Amino acid sequence: MRKRTLFSIAAGTAAAGATTLAYASLIERNMFTLRRYDVPVLAPDAEPLRILHLSDMHMTPNQRRKQDWVASLAATDPDLVVVTGDNLAHPAAVPGALRALEPLLDYPGAFVFGSNDYKGPVWKNPFSYFFPDREYRQGAVLPTEELRDVLVGAGWVDLNNARTSLKAGGRLVELIGVDDPHVGRDEYELVAGPASREADLRVGLTHSPEPYILDAMSGDGFDILLAGHTHGGQVCVPFVGALVTNCDLPRSMARGLFRWPGSDSWLHVTAGIGTHPTAPVRFACRPEASILTLIPR
Repeated sequence: MRKRTLFSIAAGTAAAGATTLAYASLIERNMFTLRRYDVPVLAPDAEPLRILHLSDMHMTPNQRRKQDWVASLAATDPDLVVVTGDNLAHPAAVPGALRALEPLLDYPGAFVFGSNDYKGPVWKNPFSYFFPDREYRQGAVLPTEELRDVLVGAGWVDLNNARTSLKAGGRLVELIGVDDPHVGRDEYELVAGPASREADLRVGLTHSPEPYILDAMSGDGFDILLAGHTHGGQVCVPFVGALVTNCDLPRSMARGLFRWPGSDSWLHVTAGIGTHPTAPVRFACRPEASILTLIPR
């Protein structure tokens, strides 16, 4: 009787695990969701300004469902499109990424890259993410410059260790960004300095939301900081949330809108649109993009 009970428990556990994996890999990872946030950062009586924030597409060839959903976001009619990296996950992914982004290129835009815009992913033990001192490995070289040339050619601003201003929604927006801190490509010292008081809005971009970068941008007076990279934890525990962020950001800030501690700046971390191709699952953490409606303080 005891053996039969143990067998039943084991069989039930295995069936539940298989069902959860099937849901995470076949259903939830394709449940693309548009999040909406109001962010009080504009001057009194200012008209709202809408930012579409995209990140972590991790595009591979023939991901048509993902491409169609991203392309459909042009219907949100944003004032500014911001992309915070990890667009690619395969050497032949640029056409798919551009098919997704093409309808958005008609809008003012800005971008920074993530590590997976430079080199492709390799298989990793998922449990290795619990060990921050693990050896970091990357795969094949990706066509970074091909993607950059198209985005810049369409008029989008390359903010990889750069700073500029542009007009969006009839307002002057100052933008600052760094290349991916996750792999040591950031050089904030090249662009550091107090944010312009003449701008109507000041926005900071980074792929990985490393606290030292967020501290520097908020210290310089940027109103809202945008990041991706965390995938929101990608696999979360209901009522607990993310187990890892893959950076030094606290797990409680793995996705969503927050006040950055010790500053007047807001931080938005998106859970992103894709997944690591060797771990194509999401659980309690749908793929997402965000519309940030900036309103008066």
